[in-house]
Amino acid sequence: MRIRYSAENNGRPVKKAVVYTQDEHGINFADVDTDAVYITERLRANGYETYIVGGAVRDLMLGKKPKDFDIVSGASPSRIKKIFRNARIIGRRFRLVHVYFGPKTFEVSTFRSLKDGPTSNTFGTIEEDVFRRDFSLNALFYDPGKQVVVDYVGGMKDIRNKRIRPIIPLSVIFKDDPVRMIRAIKYAAATGFKLPLGLRWKIKRQSPLLASISPSRLTEEMLKIIQSVSACRIVESLEAFGLYEYLQPVASDMMKKSAVFRIRYLKSLADLDGTGTPGEALAALIRDYLEDFVDWDGGVAENYKNAFFEARRYVLPINPPRMELDYAVRRIFGEHGITIKKTHFIERGKPRFSLAEAPGPAEISEGEPKKRRRRRRGRPPGGGEGGPREGAL
Repeated sequence: MRIRYSAENNGRPVKKAVVYTQDEHGINFADVDTDAVYITERLRANGYETYIVGGAVRDLMLGKKPKDFDIVSGASPSRIKKIFRNARIIGRRFRLVHVYFGPKTFEVSTFRSLKDGPTSNTFGTIEEDVFRRDFSLNALFYDPGKQVVVDYVGGMKDIRNKRIRPIIPLSVIFKDDPVRMIRAIKYAAATGFKLPLGLRWKIKRQSPLLASISPSRLTEEMLKIIQSVSACRIVESLEAFGLYEYLQPVASDMMKKSAVFRIRYLKSLADLDGTGTPGEALAALIRDYLEDFVDWDGGVAENYKNAFFEARRYVLPINPPRMELDYAVRRIFGEHGITIKKTHFIERGKPRFSLAEAPGPAEISEGEPKKRRRRRRGRPPGGGEGGPREGAL
């Protein structure tokens, strides 16, 4: 174990962080994504302090293989994009960079400052950035090159003591960002760690703050939950704390009214193993509701159309990608022996489909015939030049 110091204004050294070696933190380097290592090495080679950070470090220390690797650096977003051609700057309030390696996406952020308070979006140093993070177990910085973990907030001790401790004061942590309540419950359910009494009390008291959160942020959190191996435990905990009604109000209400539905619903979530696609996870979320809603002996086309829009209404306020929800509905129909091909969506989100003429399981066609599609795009049936594909799906 080593100590990281920095100098005060009078020049005296002040202890800032504890640096743990590989023997002390126990991270298996083989579990670290090679592309994440490459990103940190490239940024460091260009002179920028860079680490793997957050949940990935926590999971590595717990002997788990992380699904995502977030990276933080002293490089600005524009500089990161120049270093990596396979990158794109995203975000409005605070710009981040997504670096792409095939199907994998790595989020690279710049150290943020405390200059304007805990919600500041100005760039800063690692010493400031660490105090912008929510809980100590997510505030550890891992340098894969030196294989050391840098700990400014006692996160290592909290992980060893199986405790979830907020870094930001309880008086403001959830007022600044109510989504942190969901994350606290999620971390506790996924790790088996304890939530201190004061934190539990604050969550139950301030849960109504979640009503102000945008559907896009709730969607992001919900998709993370149902794609987790701990989806069932997380949902049970969210329901116990009164938070699930802000993520899935219809399902939460039905669980309260029907013990049978609750058992079926949680069983569907428990069957998820964290390796499926978003569409497969969404199928688990809507399956038990559609089982009772759909008339499985009725007309296929009308049933499918009604099921899709009912599923959309059922999962509100989250707004999952249309194609993923479509896949989820088709998957449930397939479980009943009804094959439905992928649909094309037109304006206002209404699906276009037609029943296939072939015998066997009813199918929904993939789209219009080729010649009709050409004419609709302004192209002659025999080929040739046409206008631009404005509004193409």
